[in-house]
Amino acid sequence: MSLIEKLQWRYATKKMDSTKSVPQEKVERILEAVRLSASSSGLQPYELLVITNKDLREKIKAVANNQAQITDGSHLIIFAAWDTYTADRINKVFDTTEEIRNFRSEAGNAYRANLIKNFTARDPEVNFSHAAKQAYIGLGTALIAAAEEEVDATPMEGFNAAELDILLNLKEKGLRSAALLPLGYRKADEDWLLKMPKVRKPKEEFITWFE
Repeated sequence: MSLIEKLQWRYATKKMDSTKSVPQEKVERILEAVRLSASSSGLQPYELLVITNKDLREKIKAVANNQAQITDGSHLIIFAAWDTYTADRINKVFDTTEEIRNFRSEAGNAYRANLIKNFTARDPEVNFSHAAKQAYIGLGTALIAAAEEEVDATPMEGFNAAELDILLNLKEKGLRSAALLPLGYRKADEDWLLKMPKVRKPKEEFITWFE
């Protein structure tokens, strides 16, 4: 299938087959796609937590409105965004970039200083909101990558973030949960959404051309 065909194939799977597990190599490629995804200033202000432990996923399910995909799927990816931007976090990104590229410049130093000045002056909630938006770029990439691998994935916001953060000790890591993404395989005979037509806005309502 072409990429467009695979995007037509994918949907927010409602019923996953708990007897099937996504092969590790497919999961690794999906995770690598997210790692290579775009982010503002290349800061990648979020981390991925990949959970296969069934008992832990049961606990997560309890704070996520008992959505069955969390435990019926074989893997659960949690997108956890930085709780705020700090000079240390920004410096680490720039230091790594300079080390890998073996290159420093006055323009780069000025850009780094400007980011530190502007980001650290903002309210932490504003910074978390910005970091969470970057995590959502990664989430979108994961959905496309999963479709490419013909793996089902269900993006989720319906969970108690505060309770999940406590469960996973995210505060101690300077992180806050932003989104969940179970991976697995659809159970075709029990998923009511599978046979429903995909519904999207028509192109003439969705796209405006300026020529």
